[in-house]
Amino acid sequence: RVNRSVSTYMPNSDISKINKGDSTLVVDAIFKEAYRISEIVYNKSKGFFDPTIGVLRNAYGFGDVKPLKQIDSLTLDSLLQYVGFKKVMITAEGTVKKKYPQIYFDFNAVAKGYGIDLMGTYLESEGISNYIIELGGEILAKGTNLKEGKYWIAGIEAVDSKLEDRSYTATVVLKDKGMASSGNYRKFRVDDITGKKYVHIINPHTGRAEQSDVTSATVIASTCALADAYATAFMAMGFENTKQLLSELPQIEAYLTHTKGNNETQVFVTPGFKELLVE
Repeated sequence: RVNRSVSTYMPNSDISKINKGDSTLVVDAIFKEAYRISEIVYNKSKGFFDPTIGVLRNAYGFGDVKPLKQIDSLTLDSLLQYVGFKKVMITAEGTVKKKYPQIYFDFNAVAKGYGIDLMGTYLESEGISNYIIELGGEILAKGTNLKEGKYWIAGIEAVDSKLEDRSYTATVVLKDKGMASSGNYRKFRVDDITGKKYVHIINPHTGRAEQSDVTSATVIASTCALADAYATAFMAMGFENTKQLLSELPQIEAYLTHTKGNNETQVFVTPGFKELLVE
């Protein structure tokens, strides 16, 4: 159901039809909820999380079309006019209105987390209250591990972890929470001609796919969807902006790795996250 609604990789999904210009399609509850969560994080992050970033994602080669051969400041200026969550709305009739038809929705930074939340809702509707769901490193944990008689424990992947031999830098207790991580350590693309490295987290304000000083973000929130979205936002925002926002979000906990001027890796942990770390 989630893929049929908000997967940009399915040509006949609702989001794909809207991206192609269908202004008559009435969106379902899944699309509306992904939109609502995105709007919350967009506003809280001052636009660093923006699901209308799809034209930029495609331009850099992280989407479902071939990347542009050249991306200069003029190209970015022309693409940025099609980015901005304030340029879209869901009408009272349930259709999507876009300021420009070229605006391209991309809920990938929230859809996987939301899908996991829906799996949890289904399990609970079947009377299952103790479970852990993990999908691609994103987690929802409820109740306890009945076998161990303890709350669920999850690992925080190391920044230099190898795909074929994953390693963890710390472990954390999850008490009825969602957890998601974001990092540019695997998701990047190197241009065949210029050799330039493009990271998959894009700054919606500048349009640039460049690494901020935050190298990874692991977030714990009430839902996996919120954890997913905030982890992406923090990667784009940079360390100082993220630290400031976290001080305003008592319900969000984070474990960040970031670099100082000498490229030395530092770790920042919110007090609430620190309490959940397993010694």
